[in-house]
Amino acid sequence: MVDLKDSREEIDRIDQQIVALFERRMRVAQDVAEYKRAIGKPVFDKEREEAKLLAVQGFCTNEFNAHAVREVFKQLMSISRRYQHILNDNSEGSGFSVLAGLPGTQDIRVVFFGVPGSYSEQAMEECFGGGVQSFSAATFHDVMSAVREGRADFGVLPIENTTTGGIMDSYDLLVEFDNYIVGEHILKVDQALLGLPGASLEGIRTVYSHAQGILQSRKFLKAHPWMRAVEEGSTAGCARKVAQEGDLSQAAIASVRAAEKYGLKVLAEKINYENQNATRFIIITNRREHLESADKVSICFSLPHETGSLYNMLSNIIYNDLNMTKIESRPLSGRNFEYRFFVDFEGSLKQAAVQNTLACIRAEALDMKILGNYRTI
Repeated sequence: MVDLKDSREEIDRIDQQIVALFERRMRVAQDVAEYKRAIGKPVFDKEREEAKLLAVQGFCTNEFNAHAVREVFKQLMSISRRYQHILNDNSEGSGFSVLAGLPGTQDIRVVFFGVPGSYSEQAMEECFGGGVQSFSAATFHDVMSAVREGRADFGVLPIENTTTGGIMDSYDLLVEFDNYIVGEHILKVDQALLGLPGASLEGIRTVYSHAQGILQSRKFLKAHPWMRAVEEGSTAGCARKVAQEGDLSQAAIASVRAAEKYGLKVLAEKINYENQNATRFIIITNRREHLESADKVSICFSLPHETGSLYNMLSNIIYNDLNMTKIESRPLSGRNFEYRFFVDFEGSLKQAAVQNTLACIRAEALDMKILGNYRTI
């Protein structure tokens, strides 16, 4: 039987040789980077890499080793590309200008989703104060359009809830519109059941709310099966509808703030089943700007429909020692079971590590968009 100590010593000697060869390979990669930079050749050469992978597979003596060697060399070439990007001093952040802070003056126009009394209006007021010109929009699309067309300088939209997860319409619209995230705001959300003065819990038959309000309150609704939930507009818009229609059998899931705004009675408080229920709102503009103290980057990209493509893309974030905080996926139109990925990670466009990450992803993805560089406000 082979002695384990001897085998481990042999592995140590082999590993030392591998490390020496790796460092030698990276010195050659530096020469390659200088050459490509001199002639303006892109770092990523897909055809060359595929030919190289087939060649190293051919050196192996069995199928298992061939597959393993292909994976090792894919990662090795990925590391080499990242090193070349660093040497080529990429600067992805140069297209964004610095914004000192969110303005709160009377000449600033801000659009928010819903109607007065909505959570979006509350988030807007907490971010901008009461000194700006504000107006509401009935849909997420209308908010995005108002910002893109310059009818508003900034817009406020919900994008994620701690109970129900990502709000997919907002993600899709970030791709459709050339608007950018300049800030985020976290708002504690306590849903309430609102009815007309004189209404009773037992008498409610129809409950109106936004889809998020219904989802966040689904355990309450299950416990009151005589109530039928109907999705319709924003939470505050549903509160206004109940007030306007004057039907004692109708109620809305919305905020206590909305009840005060539209003269409704709170039939039940804090009906969301998660006590720490909170919504993340994004602040958007049509200008490529970021706050001076921005510390989070959001991007989206689509990938070749190939084994390991997402892994290789995310490894660019890992290699640059950046903390990824979120990933979402959305279906690509016309491409069955293929997806666009939305990724958040910590950092600033001014950082070399972020610039290198973005350069690597842009080179290897089918497409990539920087959605914004921002901070929590």
